[in-house]
Amino acid sequence: MVLTKTETALKNKLNYHYNYFDSSQIAPDPLEYPHRYKNPLDIEISAFIASVFAFGSVKQINYTLGKIHLLMKDEPYNFIKKYRYREGLAYFDGMKHRFYTNKDIARLFFAINKIYLNYGSIKYLFLLYYFEKDENLKNAISFFSKNFIEIISEKGNVSNGIKFMIPDPLKGSACKRMNLFLRWMVRKDDLDFGLWNEIPPSKLVIPVDTHVAQICKKLKLTGRKSVSWKMAEEITGRLKKFDVDDPVKYDFAICHIGMRKLIF
Repeated sequence: MVLTKTETALKNKLNYHYNYFDSSQIAPDPLEYPHRYKNPLDIEISAFIASVFAFGSVKQINYTLGKIHLLMKDEPYNFIKKYRYREGLAYFDGMKHRFYTNKDIARLFFAINKIYLNYGSIKYLFLLYYFEKDENLKNAISFFSKNFIEIISEKGNVSNGIKFMIPDPLKGSACKRMNLFLRWMVRKDDLDFGLWNEIPPSKLVIPVDTHVAQICKKLKLTGRKSVSWKMAEEITGRLKKFDVDDPVKYDFAICHIGMRKLIF
C-alpha cells in the first residue's frame, strides 16, 4: 500500500513509540498484574479481571486490582477454582469500583468460576463464537457477552454495573475493556502474552475510550465525534495502513503517549 508523506511520517512516529514501550515501561498500567504470573491460566484470569476494572484513573484501577489480587493471594486460578458465590459476597463486602457494587463483583467471579468449571478457560468459551470468515471479533464478542450475562443472571437481575461490565458491540459499545483483554491474549510481544494463538492479530479491534479517542482525533485516525464500535473499527482500519497483520500493536503507545504527557 502506497502511503502519503503525512501517513509515512505518522507511521514512523507510531513505530518509534511502539518500539519504545517494552516490559520495563508497563507501569502504570493494569497490564502489570497478569505479568506477575507464569501459569497461562493465572495470566488469563488476572488479565480478564484487570481489563474489567480498567476504567477510571490509573490510581483507582490499581488500588482496586491490588485489593482483589491480595484477596486471591496471588493465585488467581486456585481462587477461581474454589470460589463460591455466598463466600464471595463476604470477600467483597464493602468493595466497589466506580459503577460496580460488591454484589456485581461477587457475581463477576461467580461467572468466571462457572466458565472454568464448564469450559476449562475463558479462551475455550470465546472460541466457540469465533469464525475465520468474520472481518473482526465483533460477532464473537457479542455472543460471548450475551453468554456471560446469562451466566451472571443465574444470581438475580442484571444490574447496570453488570451491563457496563460486559457490553455488547452490536448495541454500539466500543467494548474498550474486552478489546483490551483480547489484545493481551492474542498479540505476542514484550507486553502482550499471545496465549490465544487460534486468533490472528489482524482480527483485533483497538480498545477505545474517551482518552484514546482524543489522541486518535489529533492524529487524524478518526473523523467520528463520539466513542463507539464504529469509531474503534475506523481507527483500526486506518492503522491497518501501517501494519495490516497487526494494527492494534500501536494501542499501548497511543494510550500512554497522552497518559504520560509525552511529545508525539
